[in-house]
Amino acid sequence: MKKIAIILFAMALFVSCKQEQKTETVEEVQEVAKKEYPENISKVFEAHGGIDAWNKMQSLTFVMARQNGAEVTTTNLKSRTSLIDAPNYALGHNGTDLWVKSKDTTPYRGNAKFYNGLMFYFYAMPFIVADDGIIYEEAKPLEFEGKTYPGVLVSYNDGVGVSPDDQYIVYYDADTHKMEWLGYTVTFRSQEKSTDFHFIRYNNWTDLNGLQLPKSIDWYEYENGVPTTKRNTVEFSELAISSEAPDASLFAVPEGATVVE
Repeated sequence: MKKIAIILFAMALFVSCKQEQKTETVEEVQEVAKKEYPENISKVFEAHGGIDAWNKMQSLTFVMARQNGAEVTTTNLKSRTSLIDAPNYALGHNGTDLWVKSKDTTPYRGNAKFYNGLMFYFYAMPFIVADDGIIYEEAKPLEFEGKTYPGVLVSYNDGVGVSPDDQYIVYYDADTHKMEWLGYTVTFRSQEKSTDFHFIRYNNWTDLNGLQLPKSIDWYEYENGVPTTKRNTVEFSELAISSEAPDASLFAVPEGATVVE
């Protein structure tokens, strides 16, 4: 009996020591500051599903019909690595190198630096103007066919992107806050700010994972800084947006490709 008492006492002492050795672990929670946007552009983002929903997405794919076949664009929304896969060429960016590979005997004759990301930028409106390094200002409203569209002027800090002198104006419906027009300048070649705004109409939206993204966009002729008549329509098909990142190997420089300097 005495032995049992000694054993029980020893066990109790062991448990007591183990409890004393326990240290309370407090999990440190780091709060990430949420980026704030001006009220006007915030309402536009919200009308298209919200910036938080957009930020959860990592992959975007769309297809455009070209004269020689389908052109498929896939983009990693976080790293902005990308692949444009066309019938007779592929153009990709792996985060370091921009590359082009012809699929037949015809060399790629476009400007790879200019075209890389161009249609992605137009397609991903309005969320693309939530990027870092952007300056927002209120723009003069656009008047078209008796309707007034308020606008947000978007410009870039020095050193942001390939063409930091580019400017955009996101025009939106005053009631719904949905984006209706895009005004944009082209400064890739001149590398100087321009007041010559081109115009695209956005009035054909579709729901993708809770986000409103375009099914088609219309380029317009313009005169005296305002759109006049529709020039052409670009349609997007096989649309896909996902919270899963695309495989990085998709953007790797393939054998036989030319790296663009």
